[in-house]
Amino acid sequence: MAVDVQAVAPRPSRLARFLKGDIAWSFRKSPVAVGAAVVLIVIAVTAFAAPLISPQNPYDLKQLFLDKAELPPILSKDGEWPYLLGTDPQGRDVLSAILYGSRISLAIGLLSVALAMTIGVTVGLVAGFFGGRVDNLLMRIGDTVLSIPTLLVAILVSAVFRELLPQNMREGFSAAILVLSIALTGWVQYARTVRASTMVERRKEYVLAARIIGVKPSRIMRRHILPNTLTPVLVAATLNLGLAILSEATLSFLGVGMPVTQPSLGTLIRIGNQYLFSGLWWVVVFPAVQLALIVLSVNLLGDWLRDALNPKLR
Repeated sequence: MAVDVQAVAPRPSRLARFLKGDIAWSFRKSPVAVGAAVVLIVIAVTAFAAPLISPQNPYDLKQLFLDKAELPPILSKDGEWPYLLGTDPQGRDVLSAILYGSRISLAIGLLSVALAMTIGVTVGLVAGFFGGRVDNLLMRIGDTVLSIPTLLVAILVSAVFRELLPQNMREGFSAAILVLSIALTGWVQYARTVRASTMVERRKEYVLAARIIGVKPSRIMRRHILPNTLTPVLVAATLNLGLAILSEATLSFLGVGMPVTQPSLGTLIRIGNQYLFSGLWWVVVFPAVQLALIVLSVNLLGDWLRDALNPKLR
């Protein structure tokens, strides 16, 4: 007697399951999210590929020519190729400066959010899991940080670290100082979010069972509780990325961020603001538009992700 054996279908990959999931479906059905993602991807790709596509290296003095200074954008009658967005008083191509500056701003924003999330998640897990005096101490530290304006804390941290470093090392560590300054002011939100989720998860049966069989607290927090608290953390990280980039631009605009030799978007806006009333409007307008596009795209994606991960809205 013959028996028909049916072939077992292979299990779909994680990518295939994700593309068929609720998050991917929600993304495809949201024109605003798709548009924001496209704009952000284009900005990120062009920024990190700046050495390959930019007309010049704005950091290389050999590529700067004073006879090409203060050229208007290419659409003006006095514009000149390949300076599509014009040049500044030093002969630096504005488009090249924007691409390189965007790379610095995006990198600082991503690193500062990653560091703040790491600190906040760790503090929130410890505070929520152990409770008692540990919880009170860590949360009071967080309340102290929140009681001081965020920008003032970042300025104070940046100033302290700059004074601790020798004069010849300050420019080289400017990016690291900015990342640390922004992260030390942004970890409290992650800590409070994770703490609230941890206090709920630690009372559930799977955590109590792990404690009974002698699993170490660090392993319980890392392997069992942490995965169940990441959804609100990811939403907060997406929304805070725009704030981190804007904080970096503000600090650089105030003169305590990136130096002129390594200009971010905030530094470019600060430099261009000096020539705004002399008719060189393109030196400040185009970097400001780039910064606005980055922050707006990140915030729109964050709003979509918050709604997509909210089970009440499904």
